Amino acid sequence: MLKRFKWLLLLSTCLTVTLPSVSMPIVQAFSSGALHYGSRGSDVRELEGRLKFLGYYHGKVDGIFGWRTYWSVRRFQYRFGMKIDGIAGPHTESTLIKATQNWHGAKQSNSATKAPASTPTTAVKHTNQFHSAPVISGLNKSDLNLLAHLVHGEARGEPLKGQVAVADVILHRLKSSKFPNSIPGVIYQPGAFTAATNGQMALPINKQSMTAVLDAVHGWDPAHGALYYFNPAKTNNKFVWSRPEIIKIGHHIFTK
Repeated sequence: MLKRFKWLLLLSTCLTVTLPSVSMPIVQAFSSGALHYGSRGSDVRELEGRLKFLGYYHGKVDGIFGWRTYWSVRRFQYRFGMKIDGIAGPHTESTLIKATQNWHGAKQSNSATKAPASTPTTAVKHTNQFHSAPVISGLNKSDLNLLAHLVHGEARGEPLKGQVAVADVILHRLKSSKFPNSIPGVIYQPGAFTAATNGQMALPINKQSMTAVLDAVHGWDPAHGALYYFNPAKTNNKFVWSRPEIIKIGHHIFTK
């Protein structure tokens, strides 16, 4: 019996194989708090790398959270149905990590190969996306400021999406041959906007009004090409009521 035990012990020793250690790839994960405009460092570099992997960021992965990174974050947030604020907080970061499980870190970030921007099941359906550069050229600070005053006067209290849609109506008219070809011309066209004649445009604007304008200028079009909008509780105008409805956002109906 003892002899048999020794034989089994010797056999098990001979069959013991030392497996080589396998190093698993380390997937980076954000280490600090929320990232925002002006942030710098490795976390920003990771943010840019992951966004670039999905096709939302098109600049150099340099670890500097500038305007290009800011608009890329907003595009990602819009596409994935999140609050759109341009800040990469915990929810944005965790969603981005889940969407970029095949991202392999810094070596891949600046390469030419990247995955196509995926469409998650929770994505917001839309026809236009944000762009890293303005889609309307030739606008100056005065135009943007005037547009923000119009948005504030016409749509303060509305959700951001509704304010962006109001700004989009002005931009759509700017591109249409049926309307004046300047921001002041569109806004001050007789009878066009109530806020332009009742003093509401003189009110101080807030941050959200300007954010809405910048979102519209950078391509977010929740109004889907609308040329008109109205509040059904405040007007009996037969013309606007006769226009084909596109979408209702907040208190406003947007029409063709």
